[in-house]
Amino acid sequence: MGANADGFAQSIAELVCVHAPDFDAATMERRLSKAGNYLALTCTVRATSQAQLDALYRGLTAHPMVKVVL
Repeated sequence: MGANADGFAQSIAELVCVHAPDFDAATMERRLSKAGNYLALTCTVRATSQAQLDALYRGLTAHPMVKVVL
């Protein structure tokens, strides 16, 4: 989840693709907050290892536009 800003979804899709090359950005689910200030993204990936998931999580939490990672 992050601020509903231009380029947020695209930036996250690109980051996810770095860690999960077979990720299809067209499958990313988007939900705006009630006030429209925040955008929640759901990215479903096929994980091949715990190390892959850990690296993806670290990449997402380090991204400056990301507020929360679940």
